[in-house]
Formats: sequence, C-alpha cells, structure tokens
Amino acid sequence: MASLSLQGLVKRYGHTQVVHGIDLEVADGEFIVLVGPSGCGKSTTLRMIAGLESVTAGTLRIGDKVVNRLEPKDRDIAMVFQNYALYPHMSVFKNIAFGLLAAKRPKDEIETKVKRAAEMLGLTAYLDRRPSELSGGQRQRVAMGRAIVRDPSVFLFDEPLSNLDAQLRGQVRTEIKRLHQTLRTTTIYVTHDQVEAMTLADRIVIMRDGRIEQVGTPLDVFHTPASIFVAGFIGTPTMNFMTLPAARDGVAATLKLGEGAVIPVSSAIVGARERVVAGIRPDDLRVETAGTGATLRPGEVRFEGTVIIAEPLGTATQVTLRAHGHELVGMADGRLLPASGETVAVTVDTKLAHFFDPDGARLRG
Repeated sequence: MASLSLQGLVKRYGHTQVVHGIDLEVADGEFIVLVGPSGCGKSTTLRMIAGLESVTAGTLRIGDKVVNRLEPKDRDIAMVFQNYALYPHMSVFKNIAFGLLAAKRPKDEIETKVKRAAEMLGLTAYLDRRPSELSGGQRQRVAMGRAIVRDPSVFLFDEPLSNLDAQLRGQVRTEIKRLHQTLRTTTIYVTHDQVEAMTLADRIVIMRDGRIEQVGTPLDVFHTPASIFVAGFIGTPTMNFMTLPAARDGVAATLKLGEGAVIPVSSAIVGARERVVAGIRPDDLRVETAGTGATLRPGEVRFEGTVIIAEPLGTATQVTLRAHGHELVGMADGRLLPASGETVAVTVDTKLAHFFDPDGARLRG
C-alpha cells in the first residue's frame, strides 16, 4: 500500500486546459472518490494517475516515488474499468490470473491468489466459466479479482458500476466497500453518481470544470457544502434554493420568503447584501395536510403551498409544490398522497437551512 500525492497537476490537450492545477493528498489505505458532472476532469485525473494520460505540469507521487514519466506497468497500480475488459475466450480463472501468468509467477502462487480472490468475491463456483456465461455483476467481480491478485499499492476504479442495473449496482457497491475494509488498499474511485460517492468514500473530492470544489468526508460535504454547486450536486432529491430579499435589524436579520413567512438569520450572514440564497434540503421541508400541522418548534416556519405533483415512495411521499412564487420539493408521510392543486401546510426547520451568496459561496455567520 502507499500514499498518493497530486501537486499542481495540470492536463492540456493542445491549447485546451482540462485540469487546472489540482492539489490532493491521499493517505495510505484511504478510499477517495472523485465525483462531479461529465466533463469535470475526474476521469482525466484518474488516467494521469494510472499513466494512461501524460501529465502536462505538476508532480504525481505514489509513496515516495515521482511517477510522472513511469509506464503504467511500473507504477504498482491496478485499474478496474467501466467495460470490464475481460478476455472472452478465457475462463474466469485465467482472466483473474492473467497478470500473474504474464509475469510468469509460480503456478502454486497463481493458484493460491486466484482462489483467495474468487472466494472473497463469491466467484469460486464460476472459475471454469467464460465471461459470456456470467451476469454483468459477476463480470465486474472478475475484473475486480484480476486487480486484487496483483496486490497493488493503489486500486483505481473508473465508473465500474455504470453498466449495471440499479439492484446490481447496490450489491457490487457493497462488495467494493467490504473489499476495501478487508484489504485496506489505497483506492481512487471515479463516479458521477453521488450515492456511490456518499456510501463508499472516506473522503469525497467534488470536481467542477477541472478544479476541486471541495474535499471532505461524506457528512462534511452533505451538511456543510462549500458552495451552491456542491449543495446542489450532493443529496437526492436536490436541495431547494430560493433567492430571498434580506432585512437587517441590529444583530438580527430576516429573509423574506413571502407574506407572513420569514427566515430568521444573523446579520453576519446577511452583511451588506440585499439578497441571500437560502438552501433547504427536501427532507427538512415537511409537508402535511393544511390545518393539521403540529405545534411549531423553535426555529420552524410554516406556510401554505399548492401541490404540483406528489410521488409516493413507500415510506415517504415526495411532493413538488409552489409557495410564494417558489417551486419547492418536500417530503410527506408515506400514507399521505395529496392531489395536484391541493393546498398543503409546509413546515421548514430554519436551523437546518444553508445560506449562500448569490455568486455561489457559502455564508458563515
């Protein structure tokens, strides 16, 4: 195993720069997830670490060794690709053993390592089969087994679950997490799926336009997003954002949502701004039948809204509604299914709200 260091990492294609001076330190044994929208530079960064793309500028270290100019085979890494990259004419055993066979490792060592990896991944019964006889999830596990037997210093995963259906994604995601807990190999994992990022990562690196927007634990980036971009990217359903007029009164201030509905904030958050963006996660916006809401608790604000659409999820109902000129998404009890056009009570816990400058930066007060 090894630590990983990216210092001022830059990638250009001709005159087009796609990665802009990334700095990132990864501890030995850490599981890091690079996440962001398509085109943000996350896969390019992973491919530079792998040696599949050259580094335009900056320094890349694996352990104490600068690897900028090393060939992929000399970097002591193992990569799992989105498309499995299995040999269709070979058995599962030979696919897993391929790197060891190419390196002419002793037969008993190959046997031991392949069987250990197969047992770890639930593939023991499939070692004599070919990839065409396996499900998508099983094929991805074979690809993971091929990486495991190499005992690399660093695992690299490039969107390994994107070709799987939802149920298989959940199963293989759990297997990857269990694998890391067992092996504790330093891992860099690329995905555009924020659920994968939240469930797998020790730390998440959120990227945007070739730059790092925020680095933190899953709970850090969820509860303390550094910007509107991060707040909107992490969390399902997406956070509600409302640009609201601000009023100051000494040390206190309010953001006006509508007539009779204001959000109290500190003057330090508002500062000299005329408007502030309030962000409220759907889980923190409670929808109930109009006129039946419980007594308000400290920090809660209630107002009425009109249902646009209600989507039953079983344990909860996701409600899209309009209130005071804003379209919002909130959650109701799963037994409640309000009709389109129905008036409902909406309760917001303002203590859980997030506040941003209209330019996108988080406000702290």
